[in-house]
Formats: sequence, structure tokens, C-alpha cells
Amino acid sequence: MVKIDSTAPEFCLPNQDDVEICLRDLKGKWIVLYFYPKDNTPGCTTEACDFSDAAPDFGSLNAIVIGISADSTKKHRDFIEKKDLFITLLSDEDTSMLQEYGVWQLKKNYGKEYMGIVRTTLIIDPSGVIRAIWEKVKVKDHAQEVMKKLQELQA
Repeated sequence: MVKIDSTAPEFCLPNQDDVEICLRDLKGKWIVLYFYPKDNTPGCTTEACDFSDAAPDFGSLNAIVIGISADSTKKHRDFIEKKDLFITLLSDEDTSMLQEYGVWQLKKNYGKEYMGIVRTTLIIDPSGVIRAIWEKVKVKDHAQEVMKKLQELQA
């Protein structure tokens, strides 16, 4: 898992419109990077909708919200259209970026073990340094908690 005060690992991934987004292209902005397991599932939908609803407030703080999962760009497009989302979703189908950030981990559910995404959120500052990390995120009120932390970091 990446650490607070370390430089965020570089990445380039396709967004929901198959446009490549690279970390280096976002320098100068605050970035809320949230990793989530799967489009159109209850917890992930709540999290995406909460971040989407708060997107204008994040924007007023010079911050962009980006969600990342291993779903395809087409699934991301469908999810955005179905839920009327206003955030960017990136696709890491081969999980290389997810592994580099340390969020692709062994999970257990109903007695089965499998590799998957552990719900995690990072705040990356305009110079590319990780300033906050939430691991094993609980979705309820999470977007507001991230907003509060971002305001503290900018104060």
C-alpha cells in the first residue's frame, strides 16, 4: 500500500470515453482518487453518487474526483449514464495500477478467497504527493469526510 507523504506512483489509464488520463496531466490540481470494487453494485453506487453530488464543491477547491476499478470503459460509460454521474472513472482491467497502489488484495467473502479491490481513497496534492489515505472505506458519509480533510489540508 502506498504511504502518506510519498510520491503517488505514475499511471495512465483510459476513462469512460476511452481517453487516456495520466497522473502527470493532473499536476497542479488536488486529486481525490478512490478505488472501488465494481460498477452498479449497492455500495459502489452510493459512493459514486455521493462523490458525484459533491463534485462541484470539490471543483471549487481545485480538486478533481476520479474513481478507479477493474471494470471496462464500456461498463463505466453505462454506469455514468445510468446513474447520471459527474465524475471521471478510470479502467484498470489488467490491475497493474491497482497492484502498484496496493489496493488489489486477497479478500474473503462467504468463506471464499479471491483477489479484488479493497475500497480505498487517497488525496494527492498538486505536486503529486499523497496527503491522506482511507483504507477499507465505509461508504456512508465518506465523500463528506474526504471533503473535510481536503479543506483541512488546504487551510
